[in-house]
Amino acid sequence: MPYEQILTERRDDVMLLTLNRPDRLNAWTSRMSSELADAIVTGNNDPEVGAFVVTGEGRGFCAGADIQDQFQSRLDGAEPSKADDLPPVRDWVGLMRECKPIVAAINGPAIGVGLTMVLPMDFIVAAESAKLSCRFVKMGITPELASSFFLVQRCGWGHASDLALSGRTILGAEAAQIGLVDEVAPDDAVLDRALERARSYAENPDGPLRMIKGLLTANAVETELAEVHRREMDALNTAFKEPAHQEAVQAFMEKRPPVFRR
Repeated sequence: MPYEQILTERRDDVMLLTLNRPDRLNAWTSRMSSELADAIVTGNNDPEVGAFVVTGEGRGFCAGADIQDQFQSRLDGAEPSKADDLPPVRDWVGLMRECKPIVAAINGPAIGVGLTMVLPMDFIVAAESAKLSCRFVKMGITPELASSFFLVQRCGWGHASDLALSGRTILGAEAAQIGLVDEVAPDDAVLDRALERARSYAENPDGPLRMIKGLLTANAVETELAEVHRREMDALNTAFKEPAHQEAVQAFMEKRPPVFRR
């Protein structure tokens, strides 16, 4: 379907999703969120798509929520605008943890929801000059999208507290140093690095990829090792029965690369 606030493009087996409100530094709206979710669900159902990359058009990644569209309308007593022709996004975090591998290419400012929306993704590449901020406190509000969990998971208690309580802005290099992002890249290389990372995931079979994501999600907060092991064995027993495992073994025996996506 045609979208108004994002662009979609196939790069071989990777679906590139681009936030497309460059005149507003891709400020977030409910419609943008719904379109992104719809595109990801569509890609999940497409066997030729192995992974996603999300980036921003123009100078920004996502400069946070559109103040007029989201905040002022709420203060005025109106509901924020939404995409009436698309289903609302009820669980962005769940979608990020259940979908095919997804990589963020932060090419410019990632502020507020522009940052928290990528924290549950599988890998984050940021440009050296990218500005990142969890500045909810500066707007008199609190974080969302489970970011109070993911900030601690990514950065540790001290850095997460500092970012959330100060609302300060940091650049890509510092973000990588403290673990907020996974890789920093020159500004002109951030998308290529993210696509390269996504392709390294997309060459693997969908079933095990998504089961592994499920294990990482569930076991990251599990304190009982027996339960961790049980989940792993359940997933392993399922994987043994899948065509991907049969193809991997057959390819090994035939001394050729496995073909998981045709």
